[in-house]
Amino acid sequence: MLGKAIHHVRLWQILFAAFILQGCGAAYVSPKVQAEDGVVRVVPLTAQAIETANQSPYSPRAIPAAFTQQIAANPSNGVQGMGVLPVLGDAPQPRQLATRIPPQVDPEPYKIGIGDIVRLTTQPDTNRDTSSAPPDVRATYTVQDDGMISIPGVGRVMLLDLTLAQAEARLFESFVSARIDPTFSLEMAEFHARAVVIGGAVAAPVSIPITLTPLYLDEAISRAGGVAVSDGTDVSIRIYRDGSLYQLQLSEYLTTPEFHKMRLLGGDSIYIDTEFSLERAQVYFEQQITLAQTRHQARAQAVAALTAELNQRRATLAVHRTNFQDQLALDAVARDYVYLTGEVIAPGRFTLPFGREATLADALFSEGGFTSQTANPAQIYVLRAGEDGAVTAWQLDARNVANLVLATQMNLRPNDIIFIAEQPVTRWHRVVQQMVPALITSGAGLAAN
Repeated sequence: MLGKAIHHVRLWQILFAAFILQGCGAAYVSPKVQAEDGVVRVVPLTAQAIETANQSPYSPRAIPAAFTQQIAANPSNGVQGMGVLPVLGDAPQPRQLATRIPPQVDPEPYKIGIGDIVRLTTQPDTNRDTSSAPPDVRATYTVQDDGMISIPGVGRVMLLDLTLAQAEARLFESFVSARIDPTFSLEMAEFHARAVVIGGAVAAPVSIPITLTPLYLDEAISRAGGVAVSDGTDVSIRIYRDGSLYQLQLSEYLTTPEFHKMRLLGGDSIYIDTEFSLERAQVYFEQQITLAQTRHQARAQAVAALTAELNQRRATLAVHRTNFQDQLALDAVARDYVYLTGEVIAPGRFTLPFGREATLADALFSEGGFTSQTANPAQIYVLRAGEDGAVTAWQLDARNVANLVLATQMNLRPNDIIFIAEQPVTRWHRVVQQMVPALITSGAGLAAN
């Protein structure tokens, strides 16, 4: 019995000695932030303190230009690959000019074409009191390349190659399908689909649009300012239509009223020639056709060259981006870091982003944050060294969770250290964990004795 009593006394002496050693710091050392005059300064994190902390200069590292560069090609000076147009040469001048008149055809009612602008007027409900009814609503719509117009609430409606009457019927069906009051009127606002071009010896060469009103030869010449020659003896009128060339002398035109009312069609080209030169007129129109074809080919070549250039630039940028990302993966790119230690879930370093500043909240929560089981929310520190070597410890007290808003306002700087202290109970728990194996071993030794 005396031996057991001595054993228990010795065991309590060992325990007492272990706790005395802990109090002396020999068994477990707990990291903490201590204010030291001239070395460490602890500053509570407030709105005013954040304003002061954020004033420290810092320029975030810029993301490489390959990630922000816009793909653009250098504008070319003019159209490439056009070549030289044929030069108009001297042509023989026959004394007599054979008159060839284009066949007169009835073009039927005007049909809506691409580029035309129609005006749609919707009317108020006539069943209501007209004194309070809203006024008519007018809107214009351009016929697009696909032959359609787009009406809000109704959708896209095909009007290409329709007469006004047919277009109204088509719109009526669309309004009914959309369950909209089909009370409206339709009219042509502007004509752009078809035109007649007149040039040569006129006062003002002009392109005249084909409208609902028939266009005749005398009106076309009048709108071009008339024939601009002092002597009309050797003047001829050339009409180019659908690949065929027609002609008559100006003197014959002036003396024949029926030629005045020669109806013109969309696509007609009129050339007032001052010489009896059929070949010259033919060359003129051939040049126009050649010029149009050459420009089309040049545009195609320019588009192909532009596409190739853009693809090459995109490929170059893609290589730069891939190389940079590979360097990032190998940690071969200079970066700015903030370090996390203490009672954080994932101790390590937090990489400051490119092109913008990061906050204390970014670093804490992107790396998992901290756990309230071991961390002391009242002692969250941002440690920052000053130019004089002194360290400022900005302390965030997050026992009031509302103070975490301050963490979203505190901007970090390279080499900042984020430290979270442990709770007192965590410290004692770790002391016990560190000492229990030694106590068990010592107790076992006493029991053996």
